[in-house]
Amino acid sequence: MEGQDVVGRVRRRIGVAIVASVAGPADPARRRLAGEGWFAADRPIRRVHADASMFAGGITALLLQSLHPLAMAAVAGHSGYRGDPWGRLQRTSYFLAVTTFGQAGDAQEAIARVRAVHQAITGTVPGGRPYAASDPRLLTWVHIAETDSFLHAHARFGAQPLDQAGRDGYVSDMARIGAGLGVPDPPRTEAELTARINTCRPELAATAQARDAARFLLLHPPLPVIARAPYAVLAAAAVSLLPGWARRQLRLPRLPVSEAVLVRPAGHAMIHAIRWAITAPAAPPQSPRPHHLPLRQTARHARQGKRRSMHQGGRRS
Repeated sequence: MEGQDVVGRVRRRIGVAIVASVAGPADPARRRLAGEGWFAADRPIRRVHADASMFAGGITALLLQSLHPLAMAAVAGHSGYRGDPWGRLQRTSYFLAVTTFGQAGDAQEAIARVRAVHQAITGTVPGGRPYAASDPRLLTWVHIAETDSFLHAHARFGAQPLDQAGRDGYVSDMARIGAGLGVPDPPRTEAELTARINTCRPELAATAQARDAARFLLLHPPLPVIARAPYAVLAAAAVSLLPGWARRQLRLPRLPVSEAVLVRPAGHAMIHAIRWAITAPAAPPQSPRPHHLPLRQTARHARQGKRRSMHQGGRRS
């Protein structure tokens, strides 16, 4: 029993660390993600966005989005992804959490904040071509690349993959978020999503900025040494989700045999491990006896007791 308690504590600590890296530390100012929201509990978007496959899908989405030269220029010029890559990921993660699981009012406020940020992002690429983050074509590409990446990640690595009706339902759910952000007529079925991506392909090209971002994301992420090997597995799984034409543009090799034999099984194992960590059961009630309390809690109780004694000693009789 004691061994199980140790495993449970380690599992919870790993889960907290993973969630903190992706979603950011707990912030009491953030509103609770509960109440009546945009999507009912049985909607596909909730199943997909609650699954650990999102860790791989998020990397895939960033790589795919970088293939639009104007979108990549906006990211390179305004996001600070090199200086604060996890901050950008945390903001994206929180936006998805609020719009998927949060109250309707909070979701609408999150949409309004993102739209306001987009209005301020403008510039020109080296050739002089202007860009604006609020451009409907750029919004469309970012939206469909994200939707496609999350959908394919869940199909390959999700705990409970969706059937075709569920996949269409996910695209339809995402369309509500996309429309709120300003995407004109977002796709509402998987077939429409694929057709829209094919329509955008003539606009895509892997610029030097895109390839540089891919190298940074896949080979040189700012991680401690101990985390680099697990991240490399996750990154390889994310690359395996990219369509062949996207890999060729980013100069990422495609090795079908190695992917089938090594990358996919390793990706499944890694995502299963993340899922195991972030779904740890709640900690059991602690015994009130001091020697059964965690060290931090015992120390905190001691400090509180000391403050009470000093306060009582200082009172006027």
